[in-house]
Amino acid sequence: MSDDGGAGRLDSKTAVVTGGSRGIGLGIAAALLEAGANVVICGTNQSHLDAARRTLRTGEKRLETVRADVRKRADVDRLIATAVSRFGGLDILINNAGVGTFANVADLSDADWQRMLDTNLTGVFYCCSAAIPKLRKRGGGWIINISSLAGKNPFVGGAAYGASKAGLNMFSETLMQEVRHDGIRVCYVMPGSVATEFLTPGAGDTNWMLTPEDVARVVMDLLAQPDRSLPSRVELRPSRPPKK
Repeated sequence: MSDDGGAGRLDSKTAVVTGGSRGIGLGIAAALLEAGANVVICGTNQSHLDAARRTLRTGEKRLETVRADVRKRADVDRLIATAVSRFGGLDILINNAGVGTFANVADLSDADWQRMLDTNLTGVFYCCSAAIPKLRKRGGGWIINISSLAGKNPFVGGAAYGASKAGLNMFSETLMQEVRHDGIRVCYVMPGSVATEFLTPGAGDTNWMLTPEDVARVVMDLLAQPDRSLPSRVELRPSRPPKK
């Protein structure tokens, strides 16, 4: 977030953040509200959404929460329609919702494979498909997809998750070329290890990891870019991971 006066302000802009009730999504939503944006967050758990509303209460008048599953096209259409009806349009889409189950291919269930692809990839397609006409109507905007370094760095037990994120990376690269002349800028952000609820219990010391606020700062820096600039991919790593 910028410290130089009005730079980086998003007053009158409207953003949708999927998976915005916890972790990285909540951090991004807080940063957007701080910058003056109207924000709509979605999640599948109502108690998490209620907790997010309490956390974000300083910007409550500019906040809407929607219980929606990005794996369901009807839910996504309702999410985008809510943003437009409540705040008059859409300028920013942050595709953050994601799930991960880590197991060797021989041990991974069909259901877990499908859940990751449906959430991490198909859900992004649904959201972009629904949002692009609204962004075009506003004369442009931003689509920022939260990916992962797992999409380019393979590791044992991460075949399904990595495949979903690698697919998201290619989807983002192609979409960027499709909509750039509509004034819609597309970027994907690939964080490394981030200390969120996404981690499995017993992860040990997480002080070296990135925080949701670190990822949110990158998103805000992207949104502050001048119109002529299109950073289309950002890799974000902990500066001092444990030595092997």
